[in-house]
Amino acid sequence: MSQQEALIDLAPGGLASPEALSTPTPATVRVKVWDLPLRIFHWSLLAAVATAIVTGKLGGEWMALHGKAGLAIVGLMAFRLVWGLVGSSTARFSHFVPAPGQILSYLKGQWRGIGHNPLGALSVLALLAVLGVQAGTGLFSNDDIAFAGPLASQVVDELSQKLTSWHHQLANVLFILLGLHVAAIAFYAKVKKDKLVAPMVTGWKEVPADVAQPHRARRIALILAVAAGVLAVYLASGGWIASPAPSQAAPENTASNTANNAAGNGASTKAPAW
Repeated sequence: MSQQEALIDLAPGGLASPEALSTPTPATVRVKVWDLPLRIFHWSLLAAVATAIVTGKLGGEWMALHGKAGLAIVGLMAFRLVWGLVGSSTARFSHFVPAPGQILSYLKGQWRGIGHNPLGALSVLALLAVLGVQAGTGLFSNDDIAFAGPLASQVVDELSQKLTSWHHQLANVLFILLGLHVAAIAFYAKVKKDKLVAPMVTGWKEVPADVAQPHRARRIALILAVAAGVLAVYLASGGWIASPAPSQAAPENTASNTANNAAGNGASTKAPAW
């Protein structure tokens, strides 16, 4: 009897096979979980949000950069919305938006999948929603001192002031969500031994071998997402707003004043009638 046949005989129930012994099925496989466009979006959004927070706190002459960071966030959010519809499978909202049953399975430790887990997905959705509203209100805000949003002139002052107030209040909500996001990353790294940062840098991660593997998006999807981001920045920047026509009142008044002055000067140099 060969050594391989002996191993087969020793297997419980005699169910082992030579193929199973020679090529064992791995518990995990290394796959590309996060595609390059999504990773670029993630770190670009982090840079834009950090810039907006710092410049907003500094105020003054830094508000010009604050506005540019806000426009960058608008463009990135538009890109992410489209990429969430037509991008890679793990980037799509249909893939990671959790159903109540999935959340319950995750809390019981029974959830199996790749990409965002159900609680992580809720965190991502909350962050995207708050950032979207924050950037949107900033476009119409006006502090009457150092900054006016590029679309502030398109709404009445009362509404602009209200949106400015919401913009300031939402900043506190954003800080809380960002803090929870960082705390969750640290918790998964220390307690669950699941490092979330490295895959967002490299794209690769070890996942269960029996879960569905992700698929890449087509090139046309990337073109559509980038085009949406560029269009959003253009619309948000107010570049489509026509500049007001210069007033003609001032030149007419100037000409009238000149004529009056000339007439007055002529009268003053005119010889007395007597």
